[in-house]
Formats: sequence, structure tokens, C-alpha cells
Amino acid sequence: MNQNQNSVCLTGFAGADPVIVYFAEDKKMARVNLGVHEFFRNSLGEMIEHTLWFSLIFWNGKVELVEQVVRKGAHLYIEGRLSAQHYIDKHGVKRYSTEIVVHKMELKPHS
Repeated sequence: MNQNQNSVCLTGFAGADPVIVYFAEDKKMARVNLGVHEFFRNSLGEMIEHTLWFSLIFWNGKVELVEQVVRKGAHLYIEGRLSAQHYIDKHGVKRYSTEIVVHKMELKPHS
């Protein structure tokens, strides 16, 4: 069976405290940037560390958990789906962004 699937699992560190956005009708969203470290050897054999940054989005009930436990440096495991949008910036240029809408999060102990 061939099924398409939009699923993301990441482990990384919160780059800053969450930003909470409030909407009408008691809806709210939390935004957290997640840094994920990659390690590889360059052509000289030197070990290189590179950090990738991902924008995480949490909605409604998950926001309360994020508000309570996520702080800059928190070690997180998340599962979610990719969400891509585009918009026109103030200069009339079409811009694209991809975010991860999180449906599961675990706070990991620092190792």
C-alpha cells in the first residue's frame, strides 16, 4: 500500500522562551524555535557541528503545557506535521515559510 504521510519527529533545544499569541474566542497559539544539532566530518576530516532551526507551532490546549514547562534551553522531543505558507512582504516580494504544527511534545532530561 502506498500512502503519503506528513510526519516529523525531532529532538532539540528551545532557542528562546515561547511566544504566546492570543486570538478572539479564547484561542491561542505558542511559537517556539527548536535548534537541532547535526555533526559531520568535513573534507579535512574535522568534526563539524551545525545547528538547524525549526519553527514550532502549538495550538489551544497544548499552549498551556508549553507555557508551564518550555523555557530557553529546554530539551524537547516533538512529533507533528509540516505546514507551508506564503505571503507578500512589505516590498511586494512573495515569501515562503514552513512550520511544524506539533501534536505531541515531551520534555527530555538534559544529558
